[in-house]
Amino acid sequence: MSDQEVDSLIQLFAAIEGGYAFWSREISSRGAQETLQRIRASQYSESENGIVGIRKRLELKSAAQLQEEIVQAGGFFLTPADHDWPAQLNDLVAPPLALVGKGERTCLSVAGKSLAIVGTRNPTDYGKRIAGDFALAAVERDWCIVSGGAYGIDAVAHQGALTGSGVTMAILAGGLDFNYPAGNQRLFEEIALRGLLLSEVMPSVRAEPFRFLTRNRLIAALSQGTIVVEAAYRSGSLRTAREAADLMRLVMAVPGAITSPASEGCHRLIAERSAELVTSIAEVMELVNPLGSE
Repeated sequence: MSDQEVDSLIQLFAAIEGGYAFWSREISSRGAQETLQRIRASQYSESENGIVGIRKRLELKSAAQLQEEIVQAGGFFLTPADHDWPAQLNDLVAPPLALVGKGERTCLSVAGKSLAIVGTRNPTDYGKRIAGDFALAAVERDWCIVSGGAYGIDAVAHQGALTGSGVTMAILAGGLDFNYPAGNQRLFEEIALRGLLLSEVMPSVRAEPFRFLTRNRLIAALSQGTIVVEAAYRSGSLRTAREAADLMRLVMAVPGAITSPASEGCHRLIAERSAELVTSIAEVMELVNPLGSE
């Protein structure tokens, strides 16, 4: 990718919210330079695809300023043309235009052998133990753990992977300068040292509720399988499971007590036959390695 193409892409990346299938297709087919020129020449409908807001945001910062913002945050700009771009993201209807990463970029080399562990922000002691144990056992088998860096199951899964000296990736809903939630700042710092933080927005962008939903598709796409440890009946983790199922990825759920509200979402997935019931990492491995390749 030429320098001019990268400059155009970073400007589009900063101006366009993630999850727009239209813009993913446009940039993939036309290239970033041509798409940027067409936007500035008003060649797109004013009433579609957020074009008015995009055009305004394009005038805020130059490509050089955006590059500097990423460098100042300690990050790097990852494009679909880069050799270490996770190819599984291209399975999405709306692949990210690019990503901002921070940490050990070499971790991207193991992204093809990843498991997502997700769940409630208010887990029980049982849920914490399961999430931590599963993550630890997975990295001991050389699997990477992917999650969203949130309180609860996400944080425990990341910590379990780090405890096992394994690779873990946190997919953030906000920018690197505003790691959310703030209470997990030490965890994010540790992940950046030994794993990888990835974001679909510029470092200065704050997390918003809708960005958590668009972020979930990245967690699902990056992982060969998604394990829901504990989730309430309407938990956001179920959205990640649905995204994984839409991508024909393996979905697994850990059962809990039938009286536990924290496990209602897991039981719902199992009852609907939307997820495989798993009670141990051995069962997970049997599902992700059906031919006994371990």
